[in-house]
Amino acid sequence: MKAIILAVFLAGLGLAGAASALAAAPSGRDLPPGLVIPEAARPGPDFDVERATAAYLELLSPEQRRLSDAYFEGGYWLQLFGFLYGLGVAALLLWGGISRRLRELARRLSARPWLYTWAYGVLAVLAWFVLDLPWSIYADFVREHQYGLATQDFAGWFGDALKSLLVSAIVVPPALVAVYAAVRRAGARWWIVASGLAFVFALIALMLAPVYVEPLFNTYRPLREGPVREAVLSLARANGVPTDHVVEFDASRQTTRISANVAGFAGTTRIALNDNLLDKTSLPEIKAVLGHEMGHYVLNHGLRLTVYLTLVFALGFWVVHRLLDAALARLGPRLGLENRGDPAALPLAVAIFSAFLLLATPLLNSIVRQAEAEADAFGLNAAREPHGFAMAAIRLSAYRKLHPGPLEEIVFYDHPSGYARVHAAMTWFRENQDNPTANAPPTR
Repeated sequence: MKAIILAVFLAGLGLAGAASALAAAPSGRDLPPGLVIPEAARPGPDFDVERATAAYLELLSPEQRRLSDAYFEGGYWLQLFGFLYGLGVAALLLWGGISRRLRELARRLSARPWLYTWAYGVLAVLAWFVLDLPWSIYADFVREHQYGLATQDFAGWFGDALKSLLVSAIVVPPALVAVYAAVRRAGARWWIVASGLAFVFALIALMLAPVYVEPLFNTYRPLREGPVREAVLSLARANGVPTDHVVEFDASRQTTRISANVAGFAGTTRIALNDNLLDKTSLPEIKAVLGHEMGHYVLNHGLRLTVYLTLVFALGFWVVHRLLDAALARLGPRLGLENRGDPAALPLAVAIFSAFLLLATPLLNSIVRQAEAEADAFGLNAAREPHGFAMAAIRLSAYRKLHPGPLEEIVFYDHPSGYARVHAAMTWFRENQDNPTANAPPTR
């Protein structure tokens, strides 16, 4: 077992050693700072939504669109290969006897089910991290640098990966203790109890992650004084977001992407903008992005999506329940697994659940994409910055395929495509051409 884990770990480090040579970032990936309004998108009696949309799409050069398409379409295969790699890790844990030995080691600590389940959880998180390391290095480090989307060196990236490992080692074992307690006590109805527990843990994560987890990876400080801060606070007051806690964080140390979020509950509510958004975009774009993010908060998408996704996960837990018992009856004696309450069978349960999630990808993406479209509509009406919204959508399309086919969007997109977003913004503008904000000159 030690030899297997060591070999995989060394393979991961070997891949990291070659990363600097492999990760040559393409030049000219991002659009230059500032708001650009194409002539075809200017107001007038002959304003045409399709022409205006096409003009915005042309802001991306053919090379930028080629890179964007290649990155996003490669992600389809990345999802499949990531699933297959995960199956390989689960198989190694099971057929290599690693999971069984981790359970035996945990039972030496205590015969109490809750305690040895917790100990197994800690050991399993560590083992999975090591075995998954080569794939993580490629998918999250090498590939991101190849497409010019990452800024960290390997030491910084690996340091963040270790922080994520620490968070997982703290959070995952108690969750496993709760789930396996449900398995032992609820019998064949364990999947119902597990679904309720998933809902509770998801809500706790929504409340605590912005306050206690995200600051582990980035430095948060009050948003710099100036017109952006005043605009964000005004937008929050106008739309009932109950906070004056507005911060910026140094995402540029990790990525070139722009982002923002409104997160938390009650006294923990916080509006956060990353420094890429502040440094690379215009004020109309920032207001458009924050209008969207405030839409998620005002429309209560955090709770809604938690409910919807929990229902999907409940179906997945039921599938695990039906298939796990059958698999254990066939494979359990050969692999040294006892029953569904045996934590050593966790890799088998994870493999089944992962297969369910892969098949459920179109449903999961459609649920999230609908919420994102609602937040888009809210943001357009709240910020009243259609050109800022369209420009931000084009910037995001530097790494999201700009104009997919209908089926492609349903299956693979958890946000509306760049084309759909620009078209929505230009449709809004057609109906609001007298809007003074929309007609204001470009502003930095």
